[in-house]
Amino acid sequence: MGAGKSTIGRLLAKELRLPFRDSDKEIEQRTGASIPLIFDVEGEQGFREREHAVIKDLCEMRGLVMATGGGAVLRPDNRQLLRAGGRVIYLCTSVEQQLDRTSRDRNRPLLQKPNPGEILANLMAVRDPLYREVADIIVQTDERPPRLVVVEIMGRLQSLAPRESQGRSALS
Repeated sequence: MGAGKSTIGRLLAKELRLPFRDSDKEIEQRTGASIPLIFDVEGEQGFREREHAVIKDLCEMRGLVMATGGGAVLRPDNRQLLRAGGRVIYLCTSVEQQLDRTSRDRNRPLLQKPNPGEILANLMAVRDPLYREVADIIVQTDERPPRLVVVEIMGRLQSLAPRESQGRSALS
């Protein structure tokens, strides 16, 4: 959350000449509802079910860059889909940077409680090992311009051995 997945994903897709898809935006388009409304009506579990369906559909496509929601890696079947579907890039950022980037964003239901810094630290403690488990590439984004991050990703993608199912990159 707040690592720059959407911004960096769009730039990376442009550089790779591939379409870009954001799983959260896909959920909103399919449901006609915002992520916070889905959380309010269906709870986090309902949202995670919708998220899984979208990730499954996007992973079946070829030749795209996908940004997932920050919690997508919580489900083992999502991690399996992402690993099988293409290269996975973990955009890693500090809790301090996440706080700075998300502090004014009301579209983040998990942070609409007291002490968002503690919430982010707890989320990071659970999610970071899962991101690292599926990642082909880990890139630190703190205090770095998105274009510089994309240049690093491009160089690192070129140095990886090809995979049979290559043609898609997922940003987590």
